[in-house]
This record gives sequence, structure tokens and C-alpha cells, in this order.
Amino acid sequence: MHQSIKIFVVTVFMFTMNSAFGQNKHFDRLEMYYSQGHYKRTYRKAGRLLDKPEYDYSMMPTYYRSISLFQLCQNGFWLTRHPEALKTAEKLFIEVKRSEVGTKIFNAHMYELSWLRSDMISWAADLKRMGSQESFEEVQELIDRLFEDVPNVDAGNNANQIVMETTEIPEVESVEIIGLRGEIMTVAKQQLGTPYVWAGSKPGGFDCSGFTSYVMSQNGVTLPRRAADQYSKSTKLKAKEVQKGDLVFFNNGSGISHVGIIVSDIGRPLQMIHASSGSGIIITNVEQSEYWMKRLHGYGTYIK
Repeated sequence: MHQSIKIFVVTVFMFTMNSAFGQNKHFDRLEMYYSQGHYKRTYRKAGRLLDKPEYDYSMMPTYYRSISLFQLCQNGFWLTRHPEALKTAEKLFIEVKRSEVGTKIFNAHMYELSWLRSDMISWAADLKRMGSQESFEEVQELIDRLFEDVPNVDAGNNANQIVMETTEIPEVESVEIIGLRGEIMTVAKQQLGTPYVWAGSKPGGFDCSGFTSYVMSQNGVTLPRRAADQYSKSTKLKAKEVQKGDLVFFNNGSGISHVGIIVSDIGRPLQMIHASSGSGIIITNVEQSEYWMKRLHGYGTYIK
């Protein structure tokens, strides 16, 4: 009799643990929708699960409701129609964090939190550039409170890595253009290790578009200040045409959120030098980063 009770208790315990942390098709779908950038769908689906008592055992719907809401808030038009959304997202996030399983959920989904932190920093930097000081400070404080222990998305990259060089030169380019590309590389690499600074555009500290603007200006090329404007005003390129000195742009789902300068030649693995929010000016292999590849939007150039 006692043995039967013991088996029953163990079985119930294992079922509960599997329910809390194991595979669940509804939770898997939330993760899939979120990873694909379907933040509205993630938000709605998570809300529906929260309304069902049978899912009260898990904090996963609350977690995905929170992080998808943070992403949606980065769209200015959406946030205008949902002015309390940022506070709601923070409340839900803290609810998960303070729960008994909060640490396990965050550790198991650290890659998502790392991506979210990077997107939030890009958003804050854009607010700073646009002169929205109050909104910038609100988002910056939120990042400091909630994401202090979340690793930077580029933490695995080495700022001093050696970039493969090649002697191949496109036949269609003039000696002057080839020389300009070389000078852009020289100025850009001189800034390796420079810290990331909100709205920074000088050698003491850069944000992403501040860095590209500075490097190009040192070579007589004038760029708009914001990454979105740099993309819209650039001459668009196909992936097979991109080479050193051209620009690569990224979209986090709410518009152009990041820009870097290509340091690789045609036919080589795509690498960029850019202002990383956590590491300053570094060189990143885009093709080896799931974060950057998922957000890759397009290419442009100001070299003519």
C-alpha cells in the first residue's frame, strides 16, 4: 500500500515538473512566433493562455506576454495607442522574475532576453537621437533595472579578431574608389575598442549611426544622422555586390534599428565593424550570429 502511494506521488511530481518545464505545444508556438518576429500574435496567444485556468501552473504565458509587449512598445505608433503598455510589460516581467521558477525560465531563455536587451538599447539610442529625452530616460532606466544581468548579444565576439584580407579588386571600380574604401577601413578600425555612448558621434564614444557618420565624414562623405535615414538615402545594393566600406542595416521589427560598416570583401563571410551596445566598437561576423541574421534588412552605399 505504502509502495503504491509512493509511486503515485512520484508520478504526480514528475508530471508537474514536465508540465512546468517540459514540452508543451502551446508554449512551443509562443517561442516560435516570438522568434519569427510575430510579436502581436505572441502577445495575443499568450493572453489567451493566461485566461485559461488549466495553464495557471506555468509562468510561460506571462513571460511571453511581457517580452512581446516590450517589442511592440518600440513601435511609436503602437505605443501611442497603448500608453500603459510599457508599464504593463515591466509589471509582467517582474512577476515572472519574482516567481519560484523565474530564474529557471530566464536561464532557459537567456538568448531571447539578450536579443531583447539589445533591441531595447537600440530603441533608447534612437529616442536619444530624436531628442525625446524623457522617453529615453524612461527606457534607459528600465534597461538598467530589468536587464542588468543579461549578457550582451555580441559578448562572444572578439574586437581584435583578424579579418581575412584579399587582393581581389572589382575591375569596374576606379583607383580613387578603391583608395576611398581603404581609407574608410583605416579610420573605422582605428576606433576599435571605443565605448558605446548614447547618441555618441565622436571618438570618445559612439552609437551605431554616430560611428558610421563619423567614419564617413572623415573621408568626405556626409551621412544623415539616424540609421533609418542612412538606409533610405543610400544607394541600395544586393548581397552579392556588398564589399568593404558599404553599409549593412538591421530591422528589429519596428524599423531600421542598427547599422554597421562592411569590412569583408565580395565572396567572403559577411563581417561588419559597428558600435555594439555592450562592447563598443567591435568586428562581428554577421553570418555566425543568429541575432544579426534574423534582423538583417539590407545593404546600401554612399561610395560613388
